[in-house]
Amino acid sequence: MDPNAKDSQGYQGNPFSTLGDWGNLHSDRRVLDLNVLLLGDRQSGRSSVGNALIGGQEFPTGTCVSGVAVTTECQLLCRTFQSFFRRKGEETDLRLRVIDTPPLPCPSQLRQSVCRLSPEGVHVVLLVVRADLPYDNPQLAQCAQTLFGPDWFRHALLVLTHVDHLREAGLKPSLYITQTSDSLRALADTVGGGALFLDNGSDWPVITGKPLRERLLSLSAGNHHCAMKMTGGDDLAVSNPLNNLLQPSVSLP
Repeated sequence: MDPNAKDSQGYQGNPFSTLGDWGNLHSDRRVLDLNVLLLGDRQSGRSSVGNALIGGQEFPTGTCVSGVAVTTECQLLCRTFQSFFRRKGEETDLRLRVIDTPPLPCPSQLRQSVCRLSPEGVHVVLLVVRADLPYDNPQLAQCAQTLFGPDWFRHALLVLTHVDHLREAGLKPSLYITQTSDSLRALADTVGGGALFLDNGSDWPVITGKPLRERLLSLSAGNHHCAMKMTGGDDLAVSNPLNNLLQPSVSLP
């Protein structure tokens, strides 16, 4: 547990659950709220990335049994990190509201679930992909586009998990992107936050959580901490680099 994270109590609900009535924060403290959405395939490590963000183990993780994913419905967890950064010369708390989602393809009710859990919108989308498995799946970009429209990539960060397997194979993470598939390299080049590597060691939520929080804070700041609202339709006309991401065989120019 991060020593600067304020503890909380959990609340259970169906189909939503929330960790975090942080309450009792002094009214004179400056707090920045960031809403973060996790998207990824089955067993990609979405929930583990969520645990790294909040500095705990509250998101359930494990191996799917009989094809049933561990995460079957949206779950919201919150955590406040006191005095995480300085804003306009004043110490400011960072309050993360992290939404874990079922695996791709996007379930039909995902839009309604995210709108209910985060009606004010989403500041950062984390696209979670396993680095130790081949990637050639346009559904990840398509899901983000369907939810947020053609500018989603400005608010997105690619998180590559299971990097420990790359090291075991003698491949440096810094060289991985240059040798991976065209579609994954295009995705890494397009998203506003770039790519971040996380290994899945037993202590990784504590060790890698802060760099991950710092990266998404920087990404959100670049977007002036503006949240994306859900779009109204499922089929969107796209006139940006996403066109190429939806065709994995074509590389970005």
